[in-house]
Amino acid sequence: MSGVVKDSIGQPLELANVIAINQETKALESYGITDAKGEYKIALGKNGKYNVQVTYIGMKTINMVFETKEVDIKKDFVMALDNALDAVELTYEMPVTIKGDTIVYNADSFKNGSERKLGDVLEKLPGVEINDNGQIEVEGNVVQKVTVNGKDFFDGDSKLATENIPSNAVDKIEVLRNFSEVGQLRSVQNNQNSVAINIKLKEGKENFWFGDITAGVGSAPSPNDELYLVQPKLFYYSPKYSVNVIGDINNIGEPALSNRDVRNFGGGFRAPSRDSGTNLNLGNNGLGGLTTAARAQEVESKLLATNFSYSPNKALDLSGFLIYNTTRLRTRQESFIRYTDPDLGIPDEETINTGKEASDQGLVKLSASYKPNANNQLDYDVLASLSKDEERQTEISSVIGTTNQLDEVTPFSINQNLNYYYTLNENNIFAFEAQHLIKDEDPFYDAFLNNDPTNNDNGFGNIPPAVDEDAYDETAEQLGLDRSLNFYNLGQNQRVKSNQLDAKLDYYNILNPKSNISFTLGTIVSRQDFNSNIFQFLDQNDPTNIQDANPTIDDLDGNSLAAVNDTQYNFSDVYLATRYNVRTGKFTFRPGVSVHAYGNQNTQFGTRFKDNFFRVLPEFEARVQFKKSESLQFNYRMSNQFTDVTNLAEGLVLNNFDALAYGNSELQNGLSHNLSLNYRSFNLFNNTNVFAVVNYNKNIDQIRSIANFDNVITTSTFFNSQFADETLTAFGSWNKRFGKIRTGIFARFNYSLRNQFVGGRQSENESFVQSYRPEIRTNFREAPNVRLRYQYSISNNNQGSRNTKIITNAPSIRFDAYIWDSVTFVTDYAYNNQNVEGESESFTTWSARLGYRKNRDAKWEYEIRANNILNIDANINNNVGNFSVSNSATFLQPRFITFRAIYTL
Repeated sequence: MSGVVKDSIGQPLELANVIAINQETKALESYGITDAKGEYKIALGKNGKYNVQVTYIGMKTINMVFETKEVDIKKDFVMALDNALDAVELTYEMPVTIKGDTIVYNADSFKNGSERKLGDVLEKLPGVEINDNGQIEVEGNVVQKVTVNGKDFFDGDSKLATENIPSNAVDKIEVLRNFSEVGQLRSVQNNQNSVAINIKLKEGKENFWFGDITAGVGSAPSPNDELYLVQPKLFYYSPKYSVNVIGDINNIGEPALSNRDVRNFGGGFRAPSRDSGTNLNLGNNGLGGLTTAARAQEVESKLLATNFSYSPNKALDLSGFLIYNTTRLRTRQESFIRYTDPDLGIPDEETINTGKEASDQGLVKLSASYKPNANNQLDYDVLASLSKDEERQTEISSVIGTTNQLDEVTPFSINQNLNYYYTLNENNIFAFEAQHLIKDEDPFYDAFLNNDPTNNDNGFGNIPPAVDEDAYDETAEQLGLDRSLNFYNLGQNQRVKSNQLDAKLDYYNILNPKSNISFTLGTIVSRQDFNSNIFQFLDQNDPTNIQDANPTIDDLDGNSLAAVNDTQYNFSDVYLATRYNVRTGKFTFRPGVSVHAYGNQNTQFGTRFKDNFFRVLPEFEARVQFKKSESLQFNYRMSNQFTDVTNLAEGLVLNNFDALAYGNSELQNGLSHNLSLNYRSFNLFNNTNVFAVVNYNKNIDQIRSIANFDNVITTSTFFNSQFADETLTAFGSWNKRFGKIRTGIFARFNYSLRNQFVGGRQSENESFVQSYRPEIRTNFREAPNVRLRYQYSISNNNQGSRNTKIITNAPSIRFDAYIWDSVTFVTDYAYNNQNVEGESESFTTWSARLGYRKNRDAKWEYEIRANNILNIDANINNNVGNFSVSNSATFLQPRFITFRAIYTL
């Protein structure tokens, strides 16, 4: 059945709802939404009787009964204005409705009963995806904030929401496009790529605790180990306040929040200078290589996370969260590394790396928002974080031998945010944003290697296939170590303190309904202090018996390097920016420019280096709004990148026992040009969703590294380069629904041209990666569902005269069923094959769960889960770096089965 919906004067009505209800079953048979021409199309069964309802805001609802035969039906509808505000009778809810910039999904229309968490529902919604990092994406944009009944859920963290909010509590899912945190600025800021999601709870979930408590046990391969799982997830919402509590104690490898998730938990902070064109890197000196549970052999995790919000009155909102997470991991990885430049003369290296990680992390945030009226808003946030991380590794190298390593760090930070928004009148708006950050990081590193003191001077120019115990002698000599011992025990202390203020004042002037202009006065002031020293332990049993390293390594200018650092780095940026926004017809233009006065100064051992300069950074945006749900957007931006203090410090630093580095006090900045073209179309008339993005980036005058190899040991530094690196990335997605069948394909292309430096030689590294992921899935309410997905990618890397080609084939299938109104069965199977230069390796993963509950409303559910059913040892990963190709096997948890009981409140 198809046709056109118009108003009384013949104008087409876009986004009118058309639904058909089966008169016999009283169930929703089909639904459609009109396009820009007012056209609709719905699918009806043959020889049936249907009540067709047409609705549009402000128009009288049309109800007509149709009997279908064997041929298609053509029917136009003319709607009349409805000025009456009488009682509205809701006969059936549309699965999808569009209200301006908001898309509303009726969650029950997409459920079949096998869903357990919010993420299970979101994956079934048109235009919504869960990416590999667990984040929600809508039309290619990562969702910035998730709220529940309008209240922040852990500051909008989408991964916490998808994996913990129970699906049976979800009534509506509201996708808010063109989202702005501050309503006063929505009409004057660029929010086209900003998306938020609000979860509306079902009736009866307010003023009552809801959620679930899961307890499970299992058998491990080792008879001495028992598996356990306890995860309470409780929620309380009322008009005035809300409380969310997420707990977790398990050694099954299913953490509610991983250590890496906690490390990246930003608490909703956004830098005031995010659009200024200045990017200042303060560095991260914690344990950046923390492993995820999916890449570990053993995992033990504990988590307590609570989030609250309280509104004592309409003007004041208070909120906050507390997260404490502890993780213990055991890891194993075997790698084969082949260096691609034959002129380097570096032997191939095989490594076996086993490790233990321990991480204790704590986060606390408090927020207040005061809105006494529509013209004033004051926000304050403070986030404090503290962690204690330790990693112990044993690396067996075919070249160097056995090395024991220890990394420890106890960093903390305090981040404060103060924002004030003031609307003087309908044409003048002021906004003040300020953020202050304090960080203190204290990494300690220790490496223990064996040494043969009788063979120190034989050199290691020709490395035999077996381990060469002299492989580290030259590095030890350069570091000035005592080589008369049977071991090298290297230690390094570091301390990095950062203090930064980022603030700006914006003024917006609305010139007319179609144009506005803004002016910004802002500043970034930063100070970093860096201290480090390298030393040698002379006695294994006496940690106080040490001597400082006294290296003879020379820098690029031939100056001898120190093994200590004492560096102070001060950075400042004062900028003035203006942007003009004008809309004409379907087009919107937004040119802008910012003028920056930069100040760089670093002081090392009494020597000071200064670099003060001005720079003009232009930007431009143009958008074509073809329809309400179809647009094309172009962006151009020039930006400046500044490095952190560790790259400026001229003394030696041990990034690893086989990776030394020293900085350059005369480093300046990198300049980049970025262009992007975005196309989006969300068409509910023909059930098609399309988005495509093309990005081009060119980095000029950038800071880059130069490396020198001694065997497999590198010493690198940094310098200002005139060589430009270029990257071109294109990716897109096409999805279409045919009744209960949804098809789609995702494709990504990436071309990059990078310059790399080894010794005194410059070479180009050119790579082209293409990836395709077609899939087909069903969305039946009463029948089992299947998702078939196929991942295919080709990676070509040209490094000098050598080309490396990696081909990946990875089909997967997911099957889920809810049968007999009581049994749930879900299984995932994936196969991954990687071919590197004719050599092929593969691995498979398979998991399943079988659950029973008496009926949909039952309080208790019992579940059996099987993980790694095929009991594979490891997964395979091939990677091409700047100088090498590596093949790695990461060992996983063995097969195990758990029994779980879930109680639903």
